[in-house]
Amino acid sequence: MLSFLAAAPLVRAADDSEEFDNYKVRADLFWFYSSPTGTFQGSGSGDVININKDLNFNNYSTFDGLVDWKFTHKNHLTLSISPFQQSRNAVLNRTITYQGQTYNVGATVNANLKANLYAPGYAYDIIRRRRGHIGIGVQIDLFDTTASISAKAQVTGGGTNQAAAYGSASLLAPIPVAGPQYRLYLTNSPRVFIEGNLYGMYLFGYGDFLSTANDIGLTLNKHFSVNAGYALGSRLVVNNNSTDRIGVHLIQKGVLAGVEASF
Repeated sequence: MLSFLAAAPLVRAADDSEEFDNYKVRADLFWFYSSPTGTFQGSGSGDVININKDLNFNNYSTFDGLVDWKFTHKNHLTLSISPFQQSRNAVLNRTITYQGQTYNVGATVNANLKANLYAPGYAYDIIRRRRGHIGIGVQIDLFDTTASISAKAQVTGGGTNQAAAYGSASLLAPIPVAGPQYRLYLTNSPRVFIEGNLYGMYLFGYGDFLSTANDIGLTLNKHFSVNAGYALGSRLVVNNNSTDRIGVHLIQKGVLAGVEASF
């Protein structure tokens, strides 16, 4: 938030002519090295399963994509995509229950977690000047989430029989979010810029969401730049307070780097 406050007077002081941030269509593609943490729980009842401690989920590479159509001087339509999908084999260090199935301590299980994000949105530039802009954005974040655990029939290390078991549950969570976003060119030149956003929403008993990303960019020519930064890609909370809804607490954060094309 301090970045937004610092950017405001610099943007206001700039000349209106020959905007550095002048384009009609912009596309960003970032490599995102994510460190996921969190839990999930089956619908109705069952254990809260930690994706790191119970299932050995760890850092992984994915991508973030954004398409921005600036259809008037200050109005934008946007589409963001951020996939999350991991599969892990793990030996359980405790007995857990998921979707009515029991998985014994010592059993080898295969766990799959998918939480892909698709986010159509709209943004309006409250202040737009030669050296950048400060605006407000709204999005509908659609989280397509599936969590499954399976185990083959086996005898565990402690001599306990593990019956074949499979449990899976899905959730499509549409979450409206809003917040500020900005871009500021650091000198009287389009060479170097910083940009960022902060989106969030509290949905009372249902859950909440928060995401932010900030990066620095180096303009290569009129159409291309390279960017690098850090993101709390998402903090998604969907509470398990319904008999037919799974609970998800998922945080992704890490470094990002990529390219941007503007036309």
